[in-house]
Amino acid sequence: MSNVKMKIKKGDQVIVLSGKDKGKTGTVTLASPRDQKVVVGGVNVATRHRKPSQAQPQGGLERVEAPLHVSKVAHVTADGKPTRVRYETQDGKKVRVAVKTGSKIDG
Repeated sequence: MSNVKMKIKKGDQVIVLSGKDKGKTGTVTLASPRDQKVVVGGVNVATRHRKPSQAQPQGGLERVEAPLHVSKVAHVTADGKPTRVRYETQDGKKVRVAVKTGSKIDG
């Protein structure tokens, strides 16, 4: 478990590069740098069968977004294509920049 800084953060628009959801885009809802994983809304949805309980008397199917490894997603540009992210110093501040377009990602 390496604690390497990830270039993808919560709130970023990303595209899935591999797996059953390849090509789907979504927003990162949770980023976990310790595990090198991200949770993307509407992607990698797992279904759990729940028995009825006092808290949930109906029971039924529960759909949850499961985490993906950060290497399976890439930041998405305005035209919907994946790009890598690099860091640059602009006006004395470290900002994230899309490699393909050169546009600033952070506000």
